[in-house]
Amino acid sequence: MKKWIPIVSGLLVGFIAATISFADFSGKTNTEAASSNKSNAEKVYVPFGQKDDYYLFASGGHSGQMFIYGVPSMRKIRTIPVFSQDSATGYGFDEHSKKLMGGYTWGDLHHPAFSETKGDYNGKWMFATDVGNSRAAVVDLKTFTTKDIIKVPNTAGPHCAAFVTENTEYMFLPTRFAVPVGQKYESLDDYSQKYRGVMSAVTFDEKNVKLNIAYQVALPPWSYDLSDAGKKGSADWAVMTTYNTEESTTTMEVNASQADRDYIVLFNWKELEKMVKEGKYEDVDGQKMIYPEKQKGGIYLVPVAKSPHGVDVTPDGKYFIASGKLAPTMTVFSFEKAFKAVENKEFAGERNGIPILNYKSVMEREVNPENALGPLHTQFDDKGMAYTTMFISSEIVKWDPKTGKTLDRVPVQYSPGHSVAAEGDTVSPDGHWLVALNKIAKDSYLSVGPSHPESMQLIDISGKMKVILSAPVDPEPHYAQMIKADKIKTINVYPKDSKNPDAVYKQNDTKIVRKGNEVHVYGIAMRSRFIFDHKAKRPDVIEVNQGDHVFIHLTNIDFDEDITHGFAINSYDLNMEVQPGQTNTMEFTADKAGTFPLYCTNFCSALHQEMNGYFLVKPKN
Repeated sequence: MKKWIPIVSGLLVGFIAATISFADFSGKTNTEAASSNKSNAEKVYVPFGQKDDYYLFASGGHSGQMFIYGVPSMRKIRTIPVFSQDSATGYGFDEHSKKLMGGYTWGDLHHPAFSETKGDYNGKWMFATDVGNSRAAVVDLKTFTTKDIIKVPNTAGPHCAAFVTENTEYMFLPTRFAVPVGQKYESLDDYSQKYRGVMSAVTFDEKNVKLNIAYQVALPPWSYDLSDAGKKGSADWAVMTTYNTEESTTTMEVNASQADRDYIVLFNWKELEKMVKEGKYEDVDGQKMIYPEKQKGGIYLVPVAKSPHGVDVTPDGKYFIASGKLAPTMTVFSFEKAFKAVENKEFAGERNGIPILNYKSVMEREVNPENALGPLHTQFDDKGMAYTTMFISSEIVKWDPKTGKTLDRVPVQYSPGHSVAAEGDTVSPDGHWLVALNKIAKDSYLSVGPSHPESMQLIDISGKMKVILSAPVDPEPHYAQMIKADKIKTINVYPKDSKNPDAVYKQNDTKIVRKGNEVHVYGIAMRSRFIFDHKAKRPDVIEVNQGDHVFIHLTNIDFDEDITHGFAINSYDLNMEVQPGQTNTMEFTADKAGTFPLYCTNFCSALHQEMNGYFLVKPKN
């Protein structure tokens, strides 16, 4: 027993010495202490069996899709098809998604925005806009699938949306391009008189999962860039930046930046809502249209340095910050001062019938970090500090909105347009992580030819800012939002829907029904076979006549997580996906006679190769 005493004593002395030498008694939280002692690789490493802390939803730009990444690992988890066809999932080919697409085959997805409750993400829905074809969409976060798409009339290119009000009352969609109302032909010589930049107030019917247009506002013929909704004391208000108040129609890179100042549009959506209820609008092609020069009130202009890009509301809802883009300045404006200016009618005239607030009576301070060029977009941490992307000087600058003092800065590679912090545009940002969404990667990765991938860079902001990971990404990481992973509650399988007339859940209910030249197939997919008609000699065969109008209603009866089946017909250019418990429909005309194998396109089991059958089309003659 005595021989153990020196050993135990030695261990105890060593432990005490190590504690005195290496322990941190500074009062840091466990997370902060652990984080500070970790290498960059350890900070982003998510061991097998564990999961990321955050979902990052990134716009896919001209791909028309939304890309999902885990943070801090920066691993890509999913592509959500939204505005463009996707052969991997059959999106745009099955009847539901084909109808959603509305005849379009591509889109330009910008500015994803989560649904909110009291200014915080609630993890239920994600909204997005299509600049290419003037649409808006909603994605269900229980299934990560697109549920509704709406075509927005009287507008062209809702770029700066979607921005969502504090309790998801509205999603506002201002337009990037001014056009005549209804996009009717009008000469560009009449631009100032006959063109408008229409903003749409879109509501979301959560029960029926439908987007609707509540009303529209016919703003002046300018370009509307970015926007944000107020918070807390400013929750009834919203702000958006403008450029081309010169109302130029050509050579925009020069002519749209002549004036020293453009404007922020400051509006009270509760007042606009009241106007509509009181009938103070005009009916334009079935839309309730407010003309600010006729229906006065609720909309004001705030002068700002020319061609601003981002405008971002601080987490406390007291300030909105405009980023200069062409001017190396962030301007901090006070909501409280703006409200007083409106109340006291401290106006510096009007523009296009809209009152202009006096700049000095609203401006809190101008912030100009040394040698920082091209400020574009600002996010916030848990202490209310601001992080602004500098497009030209390729860096992120941390600064204090209440003093304007520069606190830190870190270079990124290269030219960040936007950034996203952990819940960084809510009333309660998390801090710790920020991701730079870079437009250019140059030679950061292995060469893939003349065009290089874009990149996202993960920055630890828990202490001194540090880039700890760089990841090549799909185009275009234009805008993103980051949400705590535990806020999103996904389903494992689709529940049975007894009210769905197209759904079949038992083998004995499968059948093929002919109504004239219309053929309805009520089939099932299961590991590892298709059954289209359980009474048939060959239940995995569909036989029709050339020219028949065919509906294939397919239900995946594998109520087992991640057992997804696909359905494709060889040489017919058709494919769709059926997730566990889901019923999906494909509709087409059997215009080609012959023998066409059909098969499951999603790997589903060891006998996946054997999951096939035939689509037989009898010739007309």
